Amino acid sequence: MNLNNIKPCKGSTHNSKRLGRGQGSGKGGTSTRGTKGAQARAGYEHKIGFEGGQMPIQRRLPKFGFKNPTRVEYKAVNVADLQALYEATGIDKITLDVIVEAGLAPVKELVKVLGNGELKAKLEVSADAFSKSAIAKIEAAGGKAIIVEE
Repeated sequence: MNLNNIKPCKGSTHNSKRLGRGQGSGKGGTSTRGTKGAQARAGYEHKIGFEGGQMPIQRRLPKFGFKNPTRVEYKAVNVADLQALYEATGIDKITLDVIVEAGLAPVKELVKVLGNGELKAKLEVSADAFSKSAIAKIEAAGGKAIIVEE
């Protein structure tokens, strides 16, 4: 290898013309940037969402709604799901671990038991929250609804 046969790595060069390297290159002078204005200057960067002075879309569109930053999200598990779980496994003491193991809720999500469906089994259910109808159905079947405090 000598200095006269060194080549750049394959794929490292992709421009056939080097911009702004004199008039003989055919791309000298303004270097394809046009004349004058911020875009012709070195170091020019436009803001994200800049549309050339036109009112940007994030300012043209109407804003509406409200996102509560302190909202608590629960994974819903119905009383009918608990009945099916009891029939499948025979476990009468249902905790959060049992609910997660059965695939009714992800590991780190809070669980709320809702009163959709019927419950015939006497169950002791532990969850993060219960609806009033769920508590009524669990207690009507002779079971207990236990709220887990963290």
